[in-house]
Amino acid sequence: MSHPLAGTPLCRLEDIPDGEGRGFVIGEGAGEVALFVVRDGAEAFAYLNVCPHLGTPLDWGGFDAAGSFVSTDSGNILCATHGAEFRIGDGYCLAGPCRGECLQAVRLGREPDGLLRFRGMAPGPPKPGG
Repeated sequence: MSHPLAGTPLCRLEDIPDGEGRGFVIGEGAGEVALFVVRDGAEAFAYLNVCPHLGTPLDWGGFDAAGSFVSTDSGNILCATHGAEFRIGDGYCLAGPCRGECLQAVRLGREPDGLLRFRGMAPGPPKPGG
């Protein structure tokens, strides 16, 4: 089954600096989806903007596309609430109170011109043990 917001354009890959992330809120009301995309070279990884520990947003510095998602020290996704660190490629928590849990992945589509589109939710987070 297709997500009702599938196909929503987000941005072009080159709009996200390599090693950084960008937040998005798509839809509205009960159908709103808060997500972020992290660029790692020529790849983009997307997750819901929700920490598995407390359910709080991960970014710090404001959720107006100016918030930060990636630690400049480790290069991992960093939760602003309690410092948990997650791998970019699979959302697996490496350190912090939710160690061993995973972020909820979001499926992306990528057009030939680099435009990233929301495609829906990925299957549930991978099993702990990364």
